Amino acid sequence: MAETAPPLSPRTDDDRHAAPTSASAPAPAPAPAVAPTPVPTRDPALAPGSRRSTAPSRSTAPSREPLWRDLLGESLRSLRHARGETLVETAGRAGVSPQYLSEVERGIKEPSSEMIAAMAGALGVTLVDLTLAVSENLKSRRPEARSTAVGRTVFALAA
Repeated sequence: MAETAPPLSPRTDDDRHAAPTSASAPAPAPAPAVAPTPVPTRDPALAPGSRRSTAPSRSTAPSREPLWRDLLGESLRSLRHARGETLVETAGRAGVSPQYLSEVERGIKEPSSEMIAAMAGALGVTLVDLTLAVSENLKSRRPEARSTAVGRTVFALAA
């Protein structure tokens, strides 16, 4: 009668380098299963250098004024749509990538004054006209509790 080999068990790299064991030696007990340690997730708002605000979201703070970059993005997008242009067309004339222009339009990026001027020029408006449009949009969304003097100061600074 032919001898049968013992059943094979999975081998690890450590097993390959270990000295061979005899067939009569008892198999070592399996190592206890250890649950993986969860990796803590980082809140992007708390990352060093993050521009994200830790303030409550707009939906929970109804009287909070919108950010300038959000209104700028809305104005740029509405100008682009009014001209019937794609991101690629406008971004090409402005000298920026379509991805960057999209992020500006969505209020994710806060562009420099040079980039704002380039995007305004690509859309056929002056920087003053774009600034006035954003200021008027901001003024129209102003909470009623704000004083008129503060509104004029903000408008004068924006122009």
